[in-house]
Amino acid sequence: MTTLVFGHKSPDTDSTGSPIIWAWYLNEVKGTAAEPVLLGEPNTEAAFVLQKWDLPKPRIIDAVDAGAPVVIVDTNNPAELPDAINDADILAIIDHHKLVGGIETKGPIDITIRPVACTATIMHDLMGDDAAKMPEAIKGAMLSCILSDTLEFRSPTTTPRDREVVEALAADLGIDTAAYAAEMFAAKSDVSAFSDAELLRMDSKAYEVSGTKFRVSVLETTSPGTVLSRKDALVAAMPQVAEEDGVDQVLLFVVDILNEESTMLVPNDLVKTVAEKSFATVVGDADTVVLPGVVSRKKQIIPNLAL
Repeated sequence: MTTLVFGHKSPDTDSTGSPIIWAWYLNEVKGTAAEPVLLGEPNTEAAFVLQKWDLPKPRIIDAVDAGAPVVIVDTNNPAELPDAINDADILAIIDHHKLVGGIETKGPIDITIRPVACTATIMHDLMGDDAAKMPEAIKGAMLSCILSDTLEFRSPTTTPRDREVVEALAADLGIDTAAYAAEMFAAKSDVSAFSDAELLRMDSKAYEVSGTKFRVSVLETTSPGTVLSRKDALVAAMPQVAEEDGVDQVLLFVVDILNEESTMLVPNDLVKTVAEKSFATVVGDADTVVLPGVVSRKKQIIPNLAL
């Protein structure tokens, strides 16, 4: 039976590229039949990466069959996975996020969770000498994943190992990382084709604080003004998205990649309280607040959320 390899819902570049990378490794090195799949449409940056390296877009699924063999990458949070994930036969988890809990397996499995910026970095190290066997397109996907998750090394999640892997891959591929990252971020910044609800879900994770459920959405862009020009429409879409997704409130952070800061939308008193208690700021009567230096949901936003 073919093993499905997938990441989290609302797939970004890492959750699009890492399933492709690991499925290649299972198929070509380990001799295990595997297929990369997605739990939603890839974001604009991920779509650009697929086109750039001539990689087919993986099949999109919304459920897994009971007993189906799967490998989970770039998450270990059941809220970001198919509803019946515990009915599948989970063979392995490869991730770089904190351990959430709630996943049950049918037996002992391989779990690798390491404090680096990107799942693809872990995959490179797990492959060992076999990483040299990666074809150009797989190396390109790996390079793209790491540049995306580190925001070209601007994110505080970046580790020396992430840099080392990028430098080695870029040398192999003859890629100027600064120029290529600029192309990726430009693609990520083009959100004109997406509805307000799609933007709120595009790069988002469910998270609970003191019994209140949030969808924590991040839009990383080199053109924050383009997103913020839609502020009123985005705020108007938040209640419907929250209701449909079973959360109490959507939190939206527009990350300015180049200036290394976030603008948080503040549509009501609940979010005002979250902003002030979480980030030691004063919102006043404003409907947005700028958070200097805040660019990482994993390291700077989620851990600080408070009510």
